[in-house]
Amino acid sequence: MKSFPGVNSVPSDWPASAVSIGKFDGVHAGHRAVLSELKAIAAREQLAAVVVTFDRHPLALLAPESCPSALVSAEQKLKLIAETGVDATLLLEFNHDLSSLPPREFIERILITALHARFVLVGRDFRFGAKGAGDVELLRELGAEFGYEVRMIDDVMPDGERRVSSTWIRELLDTGAVAAAGQLLGHVPTVRGVVVHGAARGRELGFPTANLSADSEGLIPADGVYAGWLTDAGARFPAAISVGNNPTFDGVAQKQVEAYVLDEVNLDLYDHVVDVSFVERIRGMVAYSGIDPLIVQMRDDVSRARAILGRKSTI
Repeated sequence: MKSFPGVNSVPSDWPASAVSIGKFDGVHAGHRAVLSELKAIAAREQLAAVVVTFDRHPLALLAPESCPSALVSAEQKLKLIAETGVDATLLLEFNHDLSSLPPREFIERILITALHARFVLVGRDFRFGAKGAGDVELLRELGAEFGYEVRMIDDVMPDGERRVSSTWIRELLDTGAVAAAGQLLGHVPTVRGVVVHGAARGRELGFPTANLSADSEGLIPADGVYAGWLTDAGARFPAAISVGNNPTFDGVAQKQVEAYVLDEVNLDLYDHVVDVSFVERIRGMVAYSGIDPLIVQMRDDVSRARAILGRKSTI
């Protein structure tokens, strides 16, 4: 997949395209339905399949106090979109210049001049242009003028009542329901970060962990212990993962992600960028009266993680 970091980086001879525009936070099942249709249209009409998305949620600029936490970073989003098999992604920096573009100029500059759009696929709640003034009706009106056709993609509603959305997935992750969140995402919830030195308590207890830096990418689920995977440079290892502040000990920073690799391998992960993926929650985070009961619990956590991942080894 080609990745264009801004509209000016699109080659002047870029071919006619089928385009979908959106935030694509999480690249969840609803987004994947759009991208599946995008690829089908592009293949049928012999067009390039292009995704236009943003480097941040628009509210991060326009109303930071109301901006929801991102499910994935821009880098993670590009990787997930690439895995769907589209031809290119145009990543727009959502800055003041972009946010102030009138709807007509947004369409003309990005869809027409840069991407030569022939089909445009959006969800029913799609808005564009300064102050969200453009809607699907205006998109269609401009399509009649500029020569593209608009396709509106139906919502994906797995329970028949609620559409898949980034909001719903955030709610699930905030309660630790990572398995349910993964079903809506269509992939395992994952955070990415640099492995840093911690307090070495896990090593002292016989469970050495890879500790992620505080600025890891992706939405970290609720405090607790999880079964999941640690991936380093393409090599994936089963892991028991702790999220939280280790309440048995004093002075531990909030929302610490620590992954204990189950296989007995001699891994040196310090300063590596790794992915930590959450398959299923084992339990919530609790404080123990001392080291011995904590070790007993950790052994049980590891046993349960191994059993869960054995059942779901193909995830």
